[in-house]
Amino acid sequence: MTNAEQTTVLITGANKGLGLETARRLGAEGWKVFLGSRDEGRGRAAAATLAEGGADVVVVPLDVTSDRSVADAVRLVREHTDRLDVLVNNAGAPGNVVPPAQTTAEEVHAVYDTNVYGPVRVTNAFLPLLQAADNPRVVMVSSAGGSFAVMADPTQPVTKMHELAYSSSKAALNMITVRYAQALPHVKVNALTPGEVVARKFTATDMNHHTGQLTVTEGSDPIIELATLDADGPSGIFIDRLGPIAW
Repeated sequence: MTNAEQTTVLITGANKGLGLETARRLGAEGWKVFLGSRDEGRGRAAAATLAEGGADVVVVPLDVTSDRSVADAVRLVREHTDRLDVLVNNAGAPGNVVPPAQTTAEEVHAVYDTNVYGPVRVTNAFLPLLQAADNPRVVMVSSAGGSFAVMADPTQPVTKMHELAYSSSKAALNMITVRYAQALPHVKVNALTPGEVVARKFTATDMNHHTGQLTVTEGSDPIIELATLDADGPSGIFIDRLGPIAW
């Protein structure tokens, strides 16, 4: 396979959890994986494991909260390719699950810096490389907690988790997804939640102390689905592994 034929993907926060599983699955399909990791050492350890399985992996030190780090990441990726087929904005921060009445602006800002400003920083920085691809796709890893429809349903478990920063940041990310999709008709920009809204299940990750009912492989299903959309695929949608969900 030549470089021109090999599909390329950058995944933020890919040294563990959903990001690492996404990297493993796409790498197994012969994709060139740019493994974004804030901690370079953990990134290299994760990449080594994937490489042992035959994946073509390049570690990209990447802190999505830093303009300089993102710019350095663009330069590194450009050393390996002249285009980026897929960007998976996976890096996320849960915050400290502080009840709304006790939440400070600083707490909200810290979560937004990763979950909202981070995807904007990374998407805009890599947009020229994405636009050089024939079928560019941007995948936003959101949450059912960012859905107004889900949060208005008292039978959904997430409504009992009384916090402000995380859920509102994912709601903001959902709107960002829609706006990018509308403004960039030549780029497929979609969002997903790594769970099953109808079944009221979510994926076990470090972020939730592995209390979820789904495996990271199951949770990564909608990431893979959106990352592998063909040229006729949709843009501006929100899904889980079972299908479309309401915003």
